[in-house]
Order: sequence, then structure tokens, then C-alpha cells
Amino acid sequence: MMSSAGLELCGHALVVRGGSLFLATSTSSSDDDSLFIYDCSTVEKKSQEYKGADGQSEDKGTDTILASTFSKSGSYFALTDDSKRLILFRTKPWQCLSVRTVVRRCTALTFTASEEKVLVADKSGDVYSFPVLDQHGPGRLELGHLSMLLDVAVSPDDRYVLTADRDEKIRVSWATAPHNIESFCLGHTEFVSRILVAPGHPELLLSSSGDRTLRLWEYRSGRQLHCCHLTSLQEPAEPWGDKRFAVSRITYWRQEDCVALLCDSLPVVYLFQLDAPRQQLVYRQQLPFQHRVWDVAFEEGQGLWVLQDCREEPLVLCRPVGGQWQGVPESAVVRRVSAHLRGNWAALEGCAGGDSGLSGLYKATCDNMTSYLKRKEERLQQQLERKRRRTCPPGPAGRPRR
Repeated sequence: MMSSAGLELCGHALVVRGGSLFLATSTSSSDDDSLFIYDCSTVEKKSQEYKGADGQSEDKGTDTILASTFSKSGSYFALTDDSKRLILFRTKPWQCLSVRTVVRRCTALTFTASEEKVLVADKSGDVYSFPVLDQHGPGRLELGHLSMLLDVAVSPDDRYVLTADRDEKIRVSWATAPHNIESFCLGHTEFVSRILVAPGHPELLLSSSGDRTLRLWEYRSGRQLHCCHLTSLQEPAEPWGDKRFAVSRITYWRQEDCVALLCDSLPVVYLFQLDAPRQQLVYRQQLPFQHRVWDVAFEEGQGLWVLQDCREEPLVLCRPVGGQWQGVPESAVVRRVSAHLRGNWAALEGCAGGDSGLSGLYKATCDNMTSYLKRKEERLQQQLERKRRRTCPPGPAGRPRR
């Protein structure tokens, strides 16, 4: 899977990643103008040579960052890259703590609520856990699916591990004994691209899929509470009206129970409000942009940060004004962070042609029924023609009458 530029926020810590590079800074006006830059391509690779089944050397990767996340408190930050590495950081102050090897390229990762482990989901369908305090401890296989995993999450009490796969399933497993499955959340008709346990509502789960829906679940029972079809929210004149797309990001603003959705390759952000008492999602509005949106993330007390493919204005901060979300005038903080991004624009610019890789996850369909019915109709017509010729009486000259 390819990886476009990404945005992560926790507290006042902001991280922007692109290619093998990530930049970390603060959104607080009281903090100094410090900037932490880390380049995965500078990390020394292990000398071991990977051999494929044919004895040839396998591709060791391009060092592109595939996934990243903060711990709940923001004290730790972790990422995985295309060279099959898990890299752990301390954020106060920023410092690389460890570089560990993973078995396969990863698609998603998350910290447990206790911040004792990092859970890493990979392309083969497995979830490994890595200890945080034992910074060089090996990974441990926790659970597995029969298809590629696309996202992983944990319940706020660390009792359950939630996994989403390419085969339309969301599985809820016991964290202490992952072979025990609490429930399945079934209903999506395409791969499940993102899942998120709603902050402040520990019993509710949000999910998105290649079927262009946003769904709300009571995940312990596997019961679907609400389903919103994104295609029903589109204007007929929109150029992507008939295009297949999947949600590449779900982010949540606890302050107003607001949910923001970013769809892969679409220059628009969908905004909903979670009505927890009624167990439903209420559509609010769309935020259109002139440039491609790479990623979005909420900052509590501030609003919605939008990372876009525009060197002159790479970051936009949106807030609700009169009940409607809109971009606010550029503040000193936005100017400062944007200046850092422009100074390292080459790393982000390299992501301009890529996407999150979700478009390649749709399963190819083979409609052999249409061709079968066509051949069957042709055979029936041929049989009718032969029967007609046999039953047709001969003409005056002894030939079949036409």
C-alpha cells in the first residue's frame, strides 16, 4: 500500500509525515519555535539479507512511513515504515527510543490505553504486540485474520482489541485471550478501511468502508445502530459522483461530538455529529477545498486541522462559526507551522502523485453469468432453427418449403 502525506495531533503536539520524513512541532503559542525532524532513510538497516523463495534478495523497502500514531497521553509516538521497522519515540522531549524489526509490512498501529504495548497490524492479517517500557523487546503474535488487516483499535479499558479487514469484517477479540471472540460487526459490503472507538462513548464504534458508508455500532454485541450512505449526500453536479471511494480518515472532536471524514482522493471533508442518546449520526455539512486534502485531525479547543497539497497554504484551521464550519484567518501558529512545512516541502511533494492505496483493495468481480446466458440463448435459437427445418414440409420440387 502506498502512503500519502499524513497528519497526527495529540494535545499541542503536531506531526506531519511525508515519504520517509516526519516533522514534529507544537501548536501552542506559548511554546518555543522548536522543530524535530526525523528521516527514516538515515536509520541504519540490519546487515542481514532477506532471501525470497527463489533465493534472490527481496526488496528491503523504500523507508516510506506507512502508519503512525500517538499514545493516549501523547508521551509516546510510534511509526512503521516500508522497510519493516517499528520506531518508537518519546515526545517530551522528542527522542528516538528504539528501532525494531517487524515480520511484514504494516498497515496500522495503536497504543493500548495503558501505554504498555504497541499493537501493529500487518498485510498478512496478523497483530503483533511490542512492549513500550522494554524498548528492545521482541514482538509477540496476538491474533490473526485470514485476510489483510486495514485498521486496529483498542477499547478504552484495554479489554478488547478491534480489528478491521479486507473481507468486510470487524472482529472484537478479548485482549487477554485474543482467540476468544466477543463479537463480529457485520454489514459492510466492501473492505473496512477505518475504525474508531468514539472518545467519551466507550461502547460505540465508528467504521468506514469501500462501500461508501459510515456506520455506528455497539461493538460488544455486534449490533449496527446507524448507517449513513455518503453517496446520498453528494450533489449531482459533483465530478466524483459516480466514482468509487473509501474513507481514509475518521477523526473525532470530543468538545461537540463532531465526526470528520476524509475520503480518499476527494477534495471534500464530511462533517457529522454523534447523537449518542439516540444512537445515530446526524449529517451537518461538507467542507470543500480547492486542493487535494491529504489528511485531517481535530485539536481539542482549537478545531479541525487540514493538511492539503498546496505549498503556499499547506495547513488550514477550520472552526464552527455560526453553526457552520469554515476556515479561519491564518493565525500566528498556522503561519509558523506552515513555514516549517514549506521549508521541507520536497518530502511532502513526493506524495502528491500517491494515494492511501485504498483504491487497489476493491476485489475484482467476474460476471460469468451474462456470458453463460448469452451462450445458452444462442444454443436455444440453434435448436429451434434445426427443429423448424425438420418439421417444415417439402416444396413442389422435393425441397423444403421456405
